[in-house]
Amino acid sequence: MRVLVTGSTGFVGSGLCPFLRDNGYSVRTLSRTATVAPEAFIWKPEAGILPVAALLGCDAVVHLAGEGIADGRWTSAKKQRILRSRLDSTELLARTMAGMSEGPKIWISASGIGIYGSRGDEELSEDSSMGSGFLAEVCRQWESATRQAEVAGVRCVHLRLGVVLSKRGGALARMLPAFRCGLGGVLGSGDQYMSWVSAEDLNRVIQFTLERGSLRGAVNVVSPAPVTNQEFTRTLAQALRRPVILPVPAFVLRLLFGQMADEALLASTRAIPTKLIAQGFNFKAPALKQAFQSEMKSG
Repeated sequence: MRVLVTGSTGFVGSGLCPFLRDNGYSVRTLSRTATVAPEAFIWKPEAGILPVAALLGCDAVVHLAGEGIADGRWTSAKKQRILRSRLDSTELLARTMAGMSEGPKIWISASGIGIYGSRGDEELSEDSSMGSGFLAEVCRQWESATRQAEVAGVRCVHLRLGVVLSKRGGALARMLPAFRCGLGGVLGSGDQYMSWVSAEDLNRVIQFTLERGSLRGAVNVVSPAPVTNQEFTRTLAQALRRPVILPVPAFVLRLLFGQMADEALLASTRAIPTKLIAQGFNFKAPALKQAFQSEMKSG
């Protein structure tokens, strides 16, 4: 199978591409900047530029491109970049794929569990209602942007990602320096639920989705065991053999990060991978302790 990956230089994409190649896939990439990598193409979504040659002969597209969400305060300009980077690229792919007679027939597009909003301890499946807030609205529009390709017969899957655990990047990589110094602490009350998935299981879910023709629509990409922030903090500290220090009060997080604190750091989203379980997917790291142990041992 030949797969085109967008966002290939990002945190998730840079781990996915070698994983797919190691498992026998032929991988092409779409990037905004020039690269010497084999089968690499340049696109400019904001200008509507996408070389059709990148899609010709491909069986599937894995779309991961988008402005980082947790990279600082959400100014008006930052929020616009977060939204437009997802909509421009997704709408461009949808139009292009819909207009091809022999284009890719599988499209795996990233989304997020932020679509459910902050819901306390409510268990959230793919059939749960959408929430409110900036992230929920971004995810709603992001998923809707694939519609043109779906109408044209492309099997579209929206991966609603939880917190991806890897020491190479993302949330865990940001936490590790403080925790290794013994300065890690609970965020706010610590009662908010965190839905997470190991980076290895995320790669395996994407491969599983490519090969499982019955999977379509929204898919929660999270482990079957979400935890509270308090439990997450305690488990990570134990894995590193470090103490847990004083919590970071919610008001401090709001002063530092504004709206992003409430929707990303303090929000409680208890998502369950209902579809993956029903389809028989087996997680290598279903429990948080396993995920941390595996990640700390990896090279």
